[in-house]
Amino acid sequence: MKIEAIDIFKKKRPVIVSGPCSAESEEQLLSTCEAIAKTGKVDILRAGIWKPRTRPNNFEGVGAKGLEWLIKARNNTGLPVSVEVANFNHVFEALKQQIDILWIGARTTVNPFSVQEIADALKGTNATVFVKNPINADLELWTGALERLNKAGITKLCMIHRGFAQHGKSVYRNEPKWQLAVEMKRRFPEIPMVCDPSHITGSRDLLQEVSQQALDLDFEGLMLESHINPEVALSDKKQQVTPAALEEILDKLIVRQPAVPDQELNSQLEMLRQQIDIIDDDLLKLLGERMKVAENIGLVKKEKGVTILQTKRWEEIIEKATENGELQGLSKKFMIRYLKAVHQESIDHQNEIMNSEAKLNLNMTEGEA
Repeated sequence: MKIEAIDIFKKKRPVIVSGPCSAESEEQLLSTCEAIAKTGKVDILRAGIWKPRTRPNNFEGVGAKGLEWLIKARNNTGLPVSVEVANFNHVFEALKQQIDILWIGARTTVNPFSVQEIADALKGTNATVFVKNPINADLELWTGALERLNKAGITKLCMIHRGFAQHGKSVYRNEPKWQLAVEMKRRFPEIPMVCDPSHITGSRDLLQEVSQQALDLDFEGLMLESHINPEVALSDKKQQVTPAALEEILDKLIVRQPAVPDQELNSQLEMLRQQIDIIDDDLLKLLGERMKVAENIGLVKKEKGVTILQTKRWEEIIEKATENGELQGLSKKFMIRYLKAVHQESIDHQNEIMNSEAKLNLNMTEGEA
């Protein structure tokens, strides 16, 4: 892809984007943005004008008139402004008001038709576009959104990691699944990555922790929601903080460098990384041997007419391995994730063995036909 650097990311690290979840009134928006700007720590203002809500009776934004309020906020503070767009009309209205940055939300990224509509609307412009990850953990949708925009001529792109929807209870509103964001950074190292701790956590109490983790993973920026009075916010009040609380969070962050010109340090890191490479090679060999044993188990089960899944055995593995893992300093959460992945791979190998003859017969039948 042809990517052009976004100026603000060349000047500062991390870039901080902040503002209310929703523009609710002119007074609320301006007072929030002006208070944020006074901290001297925010680089881009944000506010939702059109709000895609799950239920129709929730606050769905003030609409296009809120763009005029954002322009006033820009004039009053000197900071660029950004807004979410979800269709052709949103893009048209935002560009007409000369909004500096557009972003595509998670509910839109998940729909290639909507992304293509936005891309078509942006053709011939020099717009800067931030793209949030899709709601579900599908990196191809995220990648596809970037590609569609780039094919339309949009070269100033940024990714926003806002976490992924999950089933069941979690400390997070949206699971961060950091490994997926890291993979996108690997795929597109020339595109900056901004973390949205507000939507990951859904709670102001966790913003500091998640913000720090994002910076430690070499993210180029943060998007944090701030409201002049969060307790009366019309949307997502639990994850918004006052401008003063925002400043406190930012003051506590430790910004580390991705690399430093220290030969002794680099030599130490290289030696330790070589050790990790050797251990990883050994782990892969052991996993390969484990799968060969799983295949032999599959042959025995096939011969005796036994099902692949043995629930009791699976429960015994989890109990024993999590106990042993804790003795090695490995968390129970990690061990369960690891065991599930290995177990699924074992099932896949056994399934291949169990059904190999059926597949062979099917192929022969199709060949005869």
